[in-house]
Amino acid sequence: MSNLTSDSQKRVLSGMRPTGKLHLGNYMGALYNWVRLQHEYECYFCIVDWHALTTDYADTSQVAENTREVALDFLAAGLDPEKCVLFIQSHVKQHAELHLLLSMITPLGWLERVPTYKEQQENITGKDLTTYGFLGYPLLQSADILIYKADFVPVGQDQVAHVELTREIARRFNQFYSNPIHPDAPIFPEPQVLLTPSPKLPGTDGRKMSKSYGNTILLTDPEPVIRQKLKPMVTDPARIRRTDPGNPEVCPVFDLHKVFSSAETQQKVRQGCTTAGIGCIECKSWVADAIVAEVVPIQERRRRYENDPGLVKDILADGEHRASARAEQTMCQVRAAMGLAE
Repeated sequence: MSNLTSDSQKRVLSGMRPTGKLHLGNYMGALYNWVRLQHEYECYFCIVDWHALTTDYADTSQVAENTREVALDFLAAGLDPEKCVLFIQSHVKQHAELHLLLSMITPLGWLERVPTYKEQQENITGKDLTTYGFLGYPLLQSADILIYKADFVPVGQDQVAHVELTREIARRFNQFYSNPIHPDAPIFPEPQVLLTPSPKLPGTDGRKMSKSYGNTILLTDPEPVIRQKLKPMVTDPARIRRTDPGNPEVCPVFDLHKVFSSAETQQKVRQGCTTAGIGCIECKSWVADAIVAEVVPIQERRRRYENDPGLVKDILADGEHRASARAEQTMCQVRAAMGLAE
């Protein structure tokens, strides 16, 4: 693997939980942008398996397999190990060390006020989330970011509060501890949010595409499965009969067209729907065509990696090596600043 030339490049860190095979929402919400970012920044992309344990600690039987599936989807989507660092979070032990040290200075109230803390406690039922791991997962995120001194963190609007917490923790650390090598320079830069465009991507029931809703189209779904999943998809409720005109702007299927279909196809759909010139079945078949065209090259790349598991293992091992080297540079400064003996 080639070395990353990072001196002149801004650094980006992002990660994804290992939830198993990824769906179109994961792809358009994150991976699609990551593929672009790897050409512009020094990028570190990790599979955050420790984060998976914050809610699924009682049953870890699928974590390793899900991690493998996500790694395959990362590579299939177009992440290039020659252009970015791909690794598994738990394989870089410095993440845990920095998380521990940051926990010594982080006020409890900062964690309790993170918006997703109470939201997930209310929305995730059947699990005991009164654990430090769940309360502290935003701090582990902060450690993930700060250990690489990331300049930017690509997130959606719902994650902005987590990056702001990271900035506050960086400021607090820098107030307590000076840089042992360059006293005038803070150890941790304050990362900036890189708001990535994330188009509205409904699932087959019209709600946000999510595995918890069972409404997803997977990147690995073969063409017949994609078409079958789209057939019963909800549409404009005003179109009860084939002859009823519709409004594409309130139709979840048209939201998919906006993401995957050409401008020409979108215009055909708009014209046909508003005049009842086409039926919903035809409209769905056109969006299926566009989705299939998007995922076929992804699936072809995935099969190549599936057929060479040794290559995937080598890519992740190389990423672990490069990430660990960068992380250790940071930890050497942190240990010295905090007065810990080497």
